Amino acid sequence: MINIVVDAMGGDNSPLANVEGTVRALNALPDLQITLVGDCEQMKQQLDKLQYDASRLTLLHASEVISCNDKPTEAIRTKKDSSMTKALELLHADENARALVTVGSTGALLAGTVMRVGRIKGVKRPAFCPILPTVVKDRIVAICDSGANVDCDPQWLQQFAVMGSLYLSKAFGVNRPRVALLNVGVEEEKGDALRKETYQLLKDKPEINFVGNMESRDLLSGKFDLVVCDGFAGNVLLKSTEGACLELMRLLKGAMMSSFTSKMGALLVKKKLYEVKDLMDYNKYGGAVLLGAAKTVVKGHGSSNAESVFHCIEQAYRMETGGLTQAIAQAIRG
Repeated sequence: MINIVVDAMGGDNSPLANVEGTVRALNALPDLQITLVGDCEQMKQQLDKLQYDASRLTLLHASEVISCNDKPTEAIRTKKDSSMTKALELLHADENARALVTVGSTGALLAGTVMRVGRIKGVKRPAFCPILPTVVKDRIVAICDSGANVDCDPQWLQQFAVMGSLYLSKAFGVNRPRVALLNVGVEEEKGDALRKETYQLLKDKPEINFVGNMESRDLLSGKFDLVVCDGFAGNVLLKSTEGACLELMRLLKGAMMSSFTSKMGALLVKKKLYEVKDLMDYNKYGGAVLLGAAKTVVKGHGSSNAESVFHCIEQAYRMETGGLTQAIAQAIRG
């Protein structure tokens, strides 16, 4: 059995999305065991409406919730009965608990993971690694780091490349992931001191399939599998890409509905437009993995629906069945 802890109270659509996503995962993965942490009364109200194998689900009551307005470190220390704190404590204390999934506060999760769960020995800093679709069918791209470490040094970025490559290989079956360094130009000599030194470290690491610098406009091109960057640049890259895609779809919808003629044209391409919309839906791609933590931790989007929570759990499941944490530990030691 793969035992996963799910924080049921984090996020905008909690606990409904977390409970429904959990049940969907239980029904899809027969060797999955889940502990749902949150307000038991609210969770039971939702669970009573659903069909699932109750023998593989455990409820753990938590009376408090950490919100995005709480100061992360203070919340972990003071809100001891919050769903996230109790989930982290369970992950740390129970050797059978293999992973944690939450759509709650990113800052609190990062602080709590460092304080309660710890890092893999030798990992300098854990890093968030979200997945995005690309314009090439069935190809994804990962960004590491997307916000855990605002200031980085070259050695950290090199480790991000190692951990991100193993993640794509173990969880998604990507053979020899193509690794790029986010920069202001593709030439080797471009960028600041951090980028220039990192470039050399990546180039000299044989286990990394380093293919050079990448400009931000090529993120979704399908030419790269993993983009390495500091957390500040990565967060800007991620959110600007998501925002641009959403605004483009909104602009396209407005143009299609602007006149009778355009509405008729929209009918002809409606199926293809929905295919593009579905392709760019983050709910289909799970969450951001916190690579380098001593146990598997997956952070979903705060506005995740049940489908997204399901994919986050599935993501954690794939990481555990693929032995990702052990592979990272071995690679860092080696």
